[in-house]
Amino acid sequence: MQGISELFWEASIEEIKLGYVYQEEAEQYICLICGRRFNRGMIYPYEDTLYEAEKFTKLHITHEHGSTFDFLLSLDKKLTGLTEHQKAIVRYFREGISDSDIVKELGGGSTSTIRNHRFTLREKAKQAKIMLAIMDLVEERTAKPNKFISIPRSAVMVDERFAITEEENEAILHTYFNQGKDGPLTEFPKKEKRKVAILKHIAQRFELNRQYTEKEVNEILKEIYPDYVTIRRYLIEYGFMERYPDCSAYWIKP
Repeated sequence: MQGISELFWEASIEEIKLGYVYQEEAEQYICLICGRRFNRGMIYPYEDTLYEAEKFTKLHITHEHGSTFDFLLSLDKKLTGLTEHQKAIVRYFREGISDSDIVKELGGGSTSTIRNHRFTLREKAKQAKIMLAIMDLVEERTAKPNKFISIPRSAVMVDERFAITEEENEAILHTYFNQGKDGPLTEFPKKEKRKVAILKHIAQRFELNRQYTEKEVNEILKEIYPDYVTIRRYLIEYGFMERYPDCSAYWIKP
């Protein structure tokens, strides 16, 4: 799963809170955070205990991701609308800490400020509900709503560069991979949107949850474009790829 998948955005609020969806046609439970799938009817072992698929999916989320709350709160401000300070306060709210104790934990401020944060966040929640209703009504009247490509969670800056519809994305790939999507790149574009579409596609040549040496990364990129160093640099700059500071390992992060 590259970035936040379309499956995540199509999930209901309740499904997002659970952290997984059940896909009836495939008879699979799918983790919305990392995309792992668990087959209904199969038994999964964990620490000398056997679990049926749905229970194991819940265990997987807890063991691998902490909780859906932790995952959602870790998302960029562009997605949550929350500053780091607000995120800290939301965490205290969830833990049931009193306003006066939150002031102590933060090392300053006042209980009235904390109460104002509670009020502001509740108002944001109301606005979000209304916006969801508005957009649902808009899309009900739209013959073919525009779907945008998914954004990598590790993207450093989420801005208009990532506002690419699936239709635009296909057109860009067709232009710059004119020998087919698995073929070489004809040229690396200067326009930002086109760069994003191409880099997202190239990132899919790498396996998730695997670390690569710099040499291995270069070998894969050389098959795509002669100036592989530029491609590697942009993959990192745009958040599609990460690496250790000493360049000892590179990987694609979901």
